[in-house]
Amino acid sequence: MFEFVWWWAFILLPLPLLVYKFAKPVPTPAAIHLPRIPKGLGGKQQRSRLRQLLMALMWVSLVLAAARPIWYGDPIQIQPEHRDMMLAVDLSGSMAMEDMVMTNGNTTDRLSAVKDVLADFITKREGDRVGLVLFADHGYLQTPLTLDRNTVAQQLERAVLGLIGESTAIGEGLGVATKTFIDSKAPQRVIILLSDGANTAGVIDPLEAAELAKENDVTIYTIGVGADSMLQRTLFGSRRVNPSQDLDERTLTDIAKMTGGEYFRARDRKELETIYQLIDQLEPISTVQQTWRPRDELFRFPLGFALALSVVIVVLRRRHG
Repeated sequence: MFEFVWWWAFILLPLPLLVYKFAKPVPTPAAIHLPRIPKGLGGKQQRSRLRQLLMALMWVSLVLAAARPIWYGDPIQIQPEHRDMMLAVDLSGSMAMEDMVMTNGNTTDRLSAVKDVLADFITKREGDRVGLVLFADHGYLQTPLTLDRNTVAQQLERAVLGLIGESTAIGEGLGVATKTFIDSKAPQRVIILLSDGANTAGVIDPLEAAELAKENDVTIYTIGVGADSMLQRTLFGSRRVNPSQDLDERTLTDIAKMTGGEYFRARDRKELETIYQLIDQLEPISTVQQTWRPRDELFRFPLGFALALSVVIVVLRRRHG
């Protein structure tokens, strides 16, 4: 949108005409009467009119600059406060287990189900800074806290099993995620941890990492991933087994309780979706917004044009008098 901030400056436009009409003229020498008009006098009159036109344009340009023209861009919504949210995702070998039932009845591996649901969750966290930690043999910061949610979703999609080992270092995953909050000034700090096993690697105990998170005012929500039962084919036929027998629900529950969070159980894709909806309710997205419109001051263009015209006028006067 285009606007003149000091629009009242346009009342100055007729000022030169008023001065010319009402100001007392400067006395001039007596006119010389000639019997005939010298050759070339008409050309001087044309040059005088050209200078008058240039001076008029220069004055209009100066008034335009004085009126302070501004171009306003499209409104931009900003949030004065944001939440910092780290996602800690298990990349251990057991995440390849194909026991997660999808909405169409087919089964898929645990990591694919997590990616599918978590990507949608990330895109909805508008206004929050989101980061990604992956853990297996060790914890690894994949994406630092950022407002660019698309980048976080892309980094999650590129995560593959075996990238950092086959074991499960829950403690290190929490430790790395908590470390990212040290310089955070966000009023709310949240970690969402997804795992399908027990802590079998790393140098930090999960409860010690949870205690560190608690000291830094970090809330942890833990999610246990994996079905309770599935049919397994053997040489003697099919038998029903518990694919989540290694899931340490007690530790995940203790981690959540220590920090004021909650533990959830995701046995299929539908439960995983419901869990993220519950987390959205427990950690609602901030609705407080401020509107900012970028603006560009344009006075420099008519001012520069007026300066260029003044140079042309001076050159004409020196050449032709």
